[in-house]
Amino acid sequence: MKIAVAGLGRMGMQIARKLAENGHVVVAHNRSQAPIDEAVGYGAVAAPTKQAVLQAFKDEQVVVWLMVPAEVVEPELAAWLAIAPRGSIFIDGGNSDFRHTKQHEQQARSAGCSLLDVGTSGGVWGYQNGFSMMAGGDDAAFKTVEPALQTLALPEGAYHHFGLSGAGHYVKMVHNAIEYGMMESLAEGYRMLKDGPYSGIDLGAAGEVWQHHSVITSWLNELSRDTLIKNPELQNVDGYVAESGETRWTLELAKELGIALPAIQAALDVRLASQKGEVNFATKLLAAMRNEFGGHALNKPQDQPNDQNPPAIA
Repeated sequence: MKIAVAGLGRMGMQIARKLAENGHVVVAHNRSQAPIDEAVGYGAVAAPTKQAVLQAFKDEQVVVWLMVPAEVVEPELAAWLAIAPRGSIFIDGGNSDFRHTKQHEQQARSAGCSLLDVGTSGGVWGYQNGFSMMAGGDDAAFKTVEPALQTLALPEGAYHHFGLSGAGHYVKMVHNAIEYGMMESLAEGYRMLKDGPYSGIDLGAAGEVWQHHSVITSWLNELSRDTLIKNPELQNVDGYVAESGETRWTLELAKELGIALPAIQAALDVRLASQKGEVNFATKLLAAMRNEFGGHALNKPQDQPNDQNPPAIA
């Protein structure tokens, strides 16, 4: 199928590359030129402007995968809807608040277009391993884009259409909240090994044993093990842990619904405290895990004060 990918960052570039290398016609769009040039190297068609994207489709149905941070989805979508032909399909593949997604879908529908939400997980390994994709929105639009999802899931990923608009982002939001709790448990456990009564425990070796069909065998433990083998003392990691928004949204909704999420709340609190300077070996490992699976920065952004939460990032 023909599909445009708008936003060629860490995840967007992988999506464009995987689709282009597997026979899809990919139209690559980004606000800066260098990522477009890279995508062209993978077989994509360059489109430096939105108008160029639309021209690339000629008389075919326009399908645009938006891979941008949550805070810019609304203005980006509005700009696209102002020029896109009726019947166009837009996909929000980032980590948007599902409540906003439902509003954005109504805006798209008013313009005669469709908006699908496809929460996408897999980090910087999605190109190699396959992406995990959680979709919501119009059934007909989903069937139209399903060939792209089938490709992106190869070889070991998966996808599912969970229902009405926002359902995909909702499932992805809860996924990320669970992720926070799992990461926190692993980080605290490795800290107990390091700072407990037995000095000199080989943390990488412990992780290797745990990774062989123990109850906590997991990709996150694999990444923790690999990190600790490479850098046992986590040198040059300051312990600042960013948070991307989804867990805050999960906790907001849980409070409204009267659902207690104590483990997830504690995991978020640790991250917020790290941003105020409360760091230790566990928060260093959290930051290192984020770097391993998502390519996120290891240390506090230079322009980020200690007493302010970072903006939401995809």
